[in-house]
Amino acid sequence: MTPAKVYEFFTRLAAIDPAPKTELNYATPYQLLVAVVLSAQATDKGVNRATGPLFQACPTPQAMAALSVEQIADYIQTIGLYRTKAKNVATLTQLLIERHNGEVPHDRAALEALPGVGRKTANVVLNIVFGEPTIAVDTHIFRVGNRTGLAPGKTPEAVEQKLMKAVPKEFRLHAHHWLILHGRYTCRARTPDCPQCIVRDLCAYKEKTPDKT
Repeated sequence: MTPAKVYEFFTRLAAIDPAPKTELNYATPYQLLVAVVLSAQATDKGVNRATGPLFQACPTPQAMAALSVEQIADYIQTIGLYRTKAKNVATLTQLLIERHNGEVPHDRAALEALPGVGRKTANVVLNIVFGEPTIAVDTHIFRVGNRTGLAPGKTPEAVEQKLMKAVPKEFRLHAHHWLILHGRYTCRARTPDCPQCIVRDLCAYKEKTPDKT
């Protein structure tokens, strides 16, 4: 995709949603961190159903630390891999208290040192909490980057690197959410909604879903 097309691509996405937000429910940076850790291989809606009661009972790291791993697991048992995630939440909470006085650190290395927190999760936190122009490549962004020709790559990190070079600076802060939402609701995995896509003419995908009308 040429630079001119990339600029037009994001101009159109920005026009329909100037300030996109995450669909994960949270009230504090700590709650966002926990929600993102839980969202691996799970839907945001599924995570929100579990974290609603969890965050009501344990809104702070200190409150969460009072729970056992088994108690945390009970709250999140509807989420895939919940036993492993419960252990990660318990341990990362304890480490946040011990290392950072219960505050989410504004530091990539410190974030990635927490259990369950990889590059993608760190990018989400740095973007949403601290306003950094990071791009967290999940399955939606990976698909959109490759399918459209915007940022083709064989690995999430390769797609991330290409996006960071390709996306104009003025769009970089919100690019993460525009691409996720576009992949979630329009450029879907099985049957992309090409007829309703506002960037269809810019997209390199050859097997576009035809208009039924």
